[in-house]
Amino acid sequence: MADDYSLIRATGWARSLPLSSEIRTAREWTRQHLNTLGWTTRAPETVDDILLTVSELVTNAHRHARSSAQLVLTWDGTCLHVSVHDSSPELPRPRAPSPDALGGRGMQLIDALADTWQSRPCPNGKTVTACFRPPKAATDRADSH
Repeated sequence: MADDYSLIRATGWARSLPLSSEIRTAREWTRQHLNTLGWTTRAPETVDDILLTVSELVTNAHRHARSSAQLVLTWDGTCLHVSVHDSSPELPRPRAPSPDALGGRGMQLIDALADTWQSRPCPNGKTVTACFRPPKAATDRADSH
């Protein structure tokens, strides 16, 4: 007799982004996969939020961790999980940026854009995951894949 957990299905994609890669590469790769879910036409505002989050997380991995970024997208039928792993053990935290600072607002931005986000230590670094729940119209198409 199968339990309820055997019914969970997920679709996912993974990409390694070395320090030499451009953030644009991560955004374009992500957009392609969101397009296969039908989100680029059915949930363009959510797509914009996801792409900005990908930019911030990959930039943080490259700039602050001085590390390649392992980008993983996972759609479980309810939430699109955007995860980035890097080699720094230091967990990110929203902080009050100086009004004169050019940066320091990335995690505040992710906090505002994502439905939820979390960071957790992992062997050889950390993973930051942001969850996005699209409008109902986007999930109807995505569930058919």
